[in-house]
Amino acid sequence: MNKIIILVLTVFLTSEISAQEFKARVTVVTTRVGNNVSKNTFTTLQTALNNFINNRKWTSDKFDAAEKVECNFLLNVESTDEINVYNAKLTIQAARPVFNTSYLSPIINFQDESINFKYLEFQQLEFNENRVTGNDALVSNLTAAFAYYAYMILGFDYDSFSPRGGDVYFQKAQNIVNNAPDGRGISGWRQFDGQRNRYWLVENMLNSRYTIMHDVYYNYYRMGMDKLYEDENAARTEVLNVLNLLNNFITDNPNKMITQFFFQGKSTELIKIFSKAPQQDRARASELLQKLDLTNASKYKDEMK
Repeated sequence: MNKIIILVLTVFLTSEISAQEFKARVTVVTTRVGNNVSKNTFTTLQTALNNFINNRKWTSDKFDAAEKVECNFLLNVESTDEINVYNAKLTIQAARPVFNTSYLSPIINFQDESINFKYLEFQQLEFNENRVTGNDALVSNLTAAFAYYAYMILGFDYDSFSPRGGDVYFQKAQNIVNNAPDGRGISGWRQFDGQRNRYWLVENMLNSRYTIMHDVYYNYYRMGMDKLYEDENAARTEVLNVLNLLNNFITDNPNKMITQFFFQGKSTELIKIFSKAPQQDRARASELLQKLDLTNASKYKDEMK
């Protein structure tokens, strides 16, 4: 009888583990932390953050192992004058599988430069959507930031598979912004903290004037990337249509965070997509990309001749 109970529990627990949404890797870098802090502190933090992302249930959907969202978080920590308080830059990368291939297309590649937090070794990482600020704003700021980006990753991922599929997760991210920790040294949650921060990213995705961006993500991935295997020409045409949509969008809405955010990490992929295109389409794509993705303009110009 006991063996049966153990078997049932094992199956149940295995099912629960496989139901989690993320296949995430969190790395904590401490090259800018002084020798007065034990490096074991950050080994413990790294383990805790990996567990926080990978073991928490973020949606009501069940994910098979092959469906988990692959992502990386790199937390580059720097000491401050305060004991157990740190500044950090957080790099977030997430990818989405392309249908009928082993290729993962980048969907997020972004660096958040303003994560300020307090951490003591073995401190439990807690996050409550109904009380984002917690008991100590500096302690809560770290998990609030990680939870925010977890929901943003899910929002973009769901948007790429179905029209407006990510809305519920963008709204959860906005709830974190609206109730974010507040205090000395904490930034990135408010509209006056800069033009490209957590506030503006989710605002752009929920602003009714910018709904075309949901079409951009869906059309690029589902109608473009996912069709490359079965009909490369049609897929390439769809991607070119997306570039035209984005061109119209920035004409009406210049200098929005979401347009720059969309292109981060995609230059190599876009060049490869158009490498076999007819000269007219390749020239048009190059023209648009040099305008839309200024950071990589020279790369497009040189490699898409």
